[in-house]
Amino acid sequence: MNQENSIVSANESRFNAANYSEALTAFTVGWVDPENISKMLDFIAPPIPVGRRFEFKRSSNAEAFLSESDDLRAVGAEFKRVSYQGESVNEKTINKGLTVRVDHDEVFGDDWQERYTQTLLQRLLRNELRRAVAALDSIAGEADSVLWENRNPDNDIRNMISAAADSSGVRPNRLLFGEGAWNRRITSLEYQNTQVAGRGGISSKDDLAEKFMVDACEVLSSRYQSGANTKSIVGGGMSIYAFYARDGISKDEPSNLKRFYTPNENGGAFRVYCEEHAKYTDITVEHYSTIAATSSLGVRKLIVLE
Repeated sequence: MNQENSIVSANESRFNAANYSEALTAFTVGWVDPENISKMLDFIAPPIPVGRRFEFKRSSNAEAFLSESDDLRAVGAEFKRVSYQGESVNEKTINKGLTVRVDHDEVFGDDWQERYTQTLLQRLLRNELRRAVAALDSIAGEADSVLWENRNPDNDIRNMISAAADSSGVRPNRLLFGEGAWNRRITSLEYQNTQVAGRGGISSKDDLAEKFMVDACEVLSSRYQSGANTKSIVGGGMSIYAFYARDGISKDEPSNLKRFYTPNENGGAFRVYCEEHAKYTDITVEHYSTIAATSSLGVRKLIVLE
């Protein structure tokens, strides 16, 4: 494709040692995403470094939280032996990437390669975020619908969390609001002329996490270009998800979603290639990753009606 400054799917023929950019790959490791897309992605599907091919157990959440009273060992005897019977899944990380062609007549500044690399990184992360939200939605099952008029919205959220805890054996520790659902909750409380509702309407995300007894609460507000003149919120805006996830996890613990990735030589997730030509340069950013639902138990979804 000859169009300048265009972004296309990466061509595998560009991926060779001669085109590999160690400096730009190192740049991706220290790069901080200004839109916090990576933070939201990690919130929904915590990252797990693995090799290209790996195995994990798709286990029941309940199995990881079993408890017994017969863990006492008699003298000369062995401890009770336990095992996890979850389904073993063989998986591999999938190669994903994008290429931008930069015409040398359009180049300015000494950091032009870093700027184009950053553009590709943000786009690839946005793609991953859409996949993560779609995966979370797919395992949430049938959603309950609520109309927040003349009722307490926080009671519906508490009931959703309790229902998830009853089925999974552990309370969900994360809440994800679509931007529309977040705004609708505030609007609903603002219409209630009480002091309690007023305080609830100005609650921060940290306040709500403490109120609902979860570790964290986030609002999904990232947009993507869904049409020629249209931008849409990733995952839609009127849903609320309750789910379980932990940072610094292993590939077999009971988080609902995980993002398996194969790290580069510097421990980061991305590699960068520069293919130089007389009048233009092709910059390619690639990564290997797979977003997998390792357990569907305990995930709940609430749809707020408008």
